Amino acid sequence: MKKAIIGKKIGMTQLFDERGNVVPVTAVEAGPCIVTQKKTLENDGYEAVQVGFGELKASKVNKPMAGHFAKNDVAPKKFLREFRLEDIASVNVGDLIKADAFAVGEAVDVTGTSKGKGTAGVIKRWNFARLKETHGTGPVHRHAGSQGACSSPSRVFKGTKGAGRMGCERVTVQNLEIVMVDVENNVIAIKGAIPGPKGGIVVIADSVKA
Repeated sequence: MKKAIIGKKIGMTQLFDERGNVVPVTAVEAGPCIVTQKKTLENDGYEAVQVGFGELKASKVNKPMAGHFAKNDVAPKKFLREFRLEDIASVNVGDLIKADAFAVGEAVDVTGTSKGKGTAGVIKRWNFARLKETHGTGPVHRHAGSQGACSSPSRVFKGTKGAGRMGCERVTVQNLEIVMVDVENNVIAIKGAIPGPKGGIVVIADSVKA
């Protein structure tokens, strides 16, 4: 990736384009972020930059992280993410990354943690079809049905779809379009929906499909 920024999902709204069409967008408070560490091939075995976002009181920081921030002479940050950028040489510790790193019309990938939906059945979780609700079906019309195991192999194969915890996992939505960039308020409006609830932390990066 060439550039990336950490942000907080504000919520969805709508904007009007130059033709007067309604465009559904998600507003993201993007940055400002600060480069808190620069990893090199000599010291760490790979090249990357660590970026921090969100203010954090010094009293809330444990000793190892306090030493980490003090070593690089940066203020403590609540959220840290690491990016393997193509041009590491042009980035230095203490540099600010703001919303103006992106421009209107650019394609981006947004990564976040999806909403947790608790324990869900196979119909909601995997889009299974239910049985006919007729006489004789019994109280199992929303169950998964047979898992296909008999005396051989006498077990259910790994990866078989079933009921269980749904959501609360890392999700990336690719190739979304930036509709608006408000540098003064650090807000980026992205066309469509992005993962996570309001207030969730997301990463915006230039699209790999672009």
